[in-house]
Amino acid sequence: MRYEAPKTLEQAIALLSGANGQARVLAGGTDVLIQLRSGRADPQLLVDIKAIPEMRAVVADSGGYRIGAAVTCMELIENEVFARDWPGVVDGVKLIGSVQVKGRATLGGNLCNASPAADGVPALIAAGALVCIAGPLGRREAPVEDFVLGPGRTSLGNGELVAAIQLPRRAPHSGDAYLRFTPRTEMDIAVVGAAVYLTLDGKGVCRSARVGLGAVAARALLVPAAAAALIGTTVDEAALERLAAAASAACRPIDDKRGTKQFRVKVAGVMARRAAAIAIERARRQG
Repeated sequence: MRYEAPKTLEQAIALLSGANGQARVLAGGTDVLIQLRSGRADPQLLVDIKAIPEMRAVVADSGGYRIGAAVTCMELIENEVFARDWPGVVDGVKLIGSVQVKGRATLGGNLCNASPAADGVPALIAAGALVCIAGPLGRREAPVEDFVLGPGRTSLGNGELVAAIQLPRRAPHSGDAYLRFTPRTEMDIAVVGAAVYLTLDGKGVCRSARVGLGAVAARALLVPAAAAALIGTTVDEAALERLAAAASAACRPIDDKRGTKQFRVKVAGVMARRAAAIAIERARRQG
């Protein structure tokens, strides 16, 4: 296996394009190195993107944020301005492994690993984040909810890689939150994850909302019906009940040793409801 550490995005694209699909990108390495050692991945080329400056930066952009694909989880958690603006995204990032893992792991890698249970993804979906993709044909953007196609599969074409994740400007009087259920409190994989982002008007009525679910289908989901349950309401008890029902109805889970289909469907509604309660409290507090 050949190892390369390009200094520019253009060099990385050229390397990936020339490998004819037999290359892997290394950002933090917390997933890729495990796959290499277990034999689940056997690329001819490993392209380390950490030496590319734009991949390592968090940049305020048009009122939002552009997060380079090689920015570590701990760097995001410790970025006080970002954490203040997008606490729900940070909720998810904080759950990506141990402290040691977060020092290496990246939000970009969590997305590209394409696990249905990725903790970083539902909150990005709820936030309306875009994936910034670069490749031999130029640059393009895709909504996070459309980027992952299924377990281990993304929409990246030959020679393409994720350059950054773009978060929009946070609306006034808005809040976001992410919660997950796991059998253990630390370093476990989500059985169900739920994220909510909502915006209130001056009278406390929800004017817009987005809801993301993880670990309940082959990929993380955007659930418009759950968001619709909140819009036009003060996020009262009745609205939260409708949200929970819509979240549960959207689930297409599997049975495994960590949870049955029936359990995941029920818990998805509970987690969505609880995340919405945190999001509205943050919206009221942040203004």
